[in-house]
Amino acid sequence: MKMLNYTSALVTAALLISGAALAEDYPTKDVRMVVNAGAGGGTDGIVRKLSSIAEKDLGHTIYIENVEGGASGKGTYQVMTARPDGYTIGNLTYDSVITVPYQKLLPGYEMSKLAWIGRVTLEPDAIVVAADSEYKTLEDLIAAAKENPGEIRVAVQNSGSRTHLDMLRLQDMADVEFNLIAYAGGAAPQKEAILNGEVEVAVTSLGDFSNLIEEGDVRGLVEFSGTPNPTYSDVPLAKDQGYDIQAGSYIILAAPQGTPDDIVNKLADTFHKALDSEEFQKWVSKVGVTPGWLGPDEVGGFVEEQQNKLFTQMDDLKKQGILK
Repeated sequence: MKMLNYTSALVTAALLISGAALAEDYPTKDVRMVVNAGAGGGTDGIVRKLSSIAEKDLGHTIYIENVEGGASGKGTYQVMTARPDGYTIGNLTYDSVITVPYQKLLPGYEMSKLAWIGRVTLEPDAIVVAADSEYKTLEDLIAAAKENPGEIRVAVQNSGSRTHLDMLRLQDMADVEFNLIAYAGGAAPQKEAILNGEVEVAVTSLGDFSNLIEEGDVRGLVEFSGTPNPTYSDVPLAKDQGYDIQAGSYIILAAPQGTPDDIVNKLADTFHKALDSEEFQKWVSKVGVTPGWLGPDEVGGFVEEQQNKLFTQMDDLKKQGILK
C-alpha cells in the first residue's frame, strides 16, 4: 500500500512538472481560434483584427476557423470539447451565452466546460431608421406607435433574440405596440428589409449597420447603452430619453476547461495588451463597437448575471404566451 501511494505521488508530481513546463514554453506552435460566426461579419472582423495583433506578442500565428451553425453553439461546443492545451480557443457572443443554453439547442453544451480568457468588447443594440424617415427622435417613433398600434414594422433578429427582447421592453415601458418581424441570419436580412422598405425600423447594433450609416442610407435613432458610442457619439442614449434599456452583444474569449491557469493567464495578458494597443483602438473607433475588457476572474460573474437576468425575463414571457 505504501509503494502504491509513493508511485501515485510520483505520477502526480510528474504531471504537475510537465504542466508547468508546458505553460512556460507555450506556445510552441500555431493557435486555432474558432469563430462561431461566418467570415466577413462583425464578430469575425473583430476577432480577426484582435488576433492579428495578439499573435505578434504571442510569437505564433493565431489562425481563424469559422464554424457556423446552432445559433453560434456549434463553434463554441468545439472549443468545449477540444484538448485543453491552449492550442484551441474561441469566442462567445450573446447567443452562445443566452440563446443556446436557454433553448437547450445542443446536448452537453455547458458553460462549466470553458475556461474564461476575457471579455473584449461590448456592442450595444440600437434602433435604426432610413435616412429619410419621418421619425427624427425616439419620441417621434413612440408617438406614431401610439397613434397606429401594431402598424409600425420593426425588424428584429429571431423570436426571443436580444433585439426582440429590447423591443418588448420598450413596448412595455412606453405602453405601445409595434409589428415585430423576425429575420433569421443576423443583420444582413435586416439591412435588406430596411433598404427595400419592408420595414420602417431595424434593431441591431450601430456597428452592424456602419456601412449603411457611412453611405448615408440609414441613421441611428437611439442606442441602448449606458455610455455614448465612441464612433457615433451623436446618437442619443435611450436612458437619456427616459427609457433606461441597456442591452446588446459582446465578445468573450475562452479555452476548454482544464487548460492550465498559466496558459489562460498568458492568453488573457496577450489579448488584453492587443485590445489596448493603439492599432486596435484606432481601428475599433471606426466600427461602432466599444472595447470592454473583463479578466478571467470577472467573466464568470458577468455570464452568470446575464443568464440569471435574461432567463428570468424569458420565463416570464413564456408564461405570458409571448415566447414559445
